[in-house]
Amino acid sequence: MLARRQWLARLVVIGDAELLRQRAEAVGLHIGLRHYKADNPQLPGTLEVLHVPLAVPSRAGVLEARNARYVLNTLDVAIDACLTGEFDAMVTAPVQKSIVNDAGIPFSGHTEYLAERTATPVVVMMLAGEYGGSDGVPPRWMRVALATTHLPVSAVPAAITPALLENTLRILHADLRDKFGFAAPRIIVAGLNPHAGEGGHMGREEIEVIEPVLARLRQEGMQLIGPLPADTLFVPHQLARGDAVLAMYHDQGLATLKFATFGGGINITLGLPIIRTSVDHGTALDLAGSGRADPGSLYAAIDCALNMLSAQQKNS
Repeated sequence: MLARRQWLARLVVIGDAELLRQRAEAVGLHIGLRHYKADNPQLPGTLEVLHVPLAVPSRAGVLEARNARYVLNTLDVAIDACLTGEFDAMVTAPVQKSIVNDAGIPFSGHTEYLAERTATPVVVMMLAGEYGGSDGVPPRWMRVALATTHLPVSAVPAAITPALLENTLRILHADLRDKFGFAAPRIIVAGLNPHAGEGGHMGREEIEVIEPVLARLRQEGMQLIGPLPADTLFVPHQLARGDAVLAMYHDQGLATLKFATFGGGINITLGLPIIRTSVDHGTALDLAGSGRADPGSLYAAIDCALNMLSAQQKNS
């Protein structure tokens, strides 16, 4: 389907060329496949493939630990090509984290892997998508960044430190400005506790950690709103006050975003020396090989990467 749509960029798929040919044939997609060369001209209706071989043959919807290293190899090729400037951005498909770990390779997700491979000490996960758009009102973008990512809920309070919050807000502010084109980004910050702590009666993290960091960064000119109660933050009139939300933990921010945007949302890693976007959903093994998977999130991730690249070029 990528090959059938007209893109304002040259797209290169990194993976096993024979696997892609077999999958296209199995679902009745008649497209051309061409091995990637740096000086290839762009051809409509053709999928350009930078071939990375599978370790063993793959069956649709069946996990195979022996191919775990193959998955990481495709990421490594994309990362290296972005770092050298051969590629301008990378867009990732979902990965089954469990099978990589089953192969004996520690792996907690794309975000952490990209940070390690690019020697980036702090990165920020942000998901985004359009919502609304009914009754003649145009849709709006919801952008939700996370202070903590893949942690048990019990570990979140200890992880919310002044240093973590400051680093996260600085990265979010810088990338909203440099890669999204907001001249003066407005960031809404969620509290950690119910009712944002209710003045200390439901937790003191807002008073002792979050509010002092926000006050300090406001003195530098950042536009920071909050901390606000998370249960009433995600309503249109509140979201309209900011360009992005910073949630304190994974499900606090992403449950609402995915409800509002699922199927067209995207995942963006901020703070990297490269542009990286991804789909906002998992591997959907039950749909593998069926031809029924919805490509909307993938298309949105590609469009976002192109928009980020354009904004970055304007600001450079």
